[in-house]
Amino acid sequence: MKTIYVDTSVFGGKFDAEFALWTDLFFKKVFESDLQLLYSDVAEEELINAPQNVRDFVKSIPERNLCQIQLSEEAILLAEKYLQEKVVGKSSRTDCYHIAMATIVKADILVSWNFKHIVNIQRIHGYHAVNLMNGYQTIEIRNPREVFNYETDD
Repeated sequence: MKTIYVDTSVFGGKFDAEFALWTDLFFKKVFESDLQLLYSDVAEEELINAPQNVRDFVKSIPERNLCQIQLSEEAILLAEKYLQEKVVGKSSRTDCYHIAMATIVKADILVSWNFKHIVNIQRIHGYHAVNLMNGYQTIEIRNPREVFNYETDD
């Protein structure tokens, strides 16, 4: 695994009581590795309305671990296909952009805390079906808790 696409929820998870522990462990593993986190200009736009501590955290991520990608016409078209196939409703267009961008850049995995529209087995099957119908590969979709082995040998 070399690239991990992260949506905005992963950054915010650092400051959410329910997700903070696993988010901290996730970022610790990333920072100790040569993994590259991919995030998009769509996430950047979402971060504008995020609390200051979330924005500051994103700015603190080492440049060697972070790469911003741009929403392309190809990703917009693929995202529209997710909506046409009713994988999610039209109010989830931004979530579709995240899935489409991660798919198109062939990220090794997409990581999110969004269990309603992204990390949801029915939605994942829908995204995979649309990808395959349109000549794309499926994408591994997980939450930060599932990405690494966090157990120690103590």
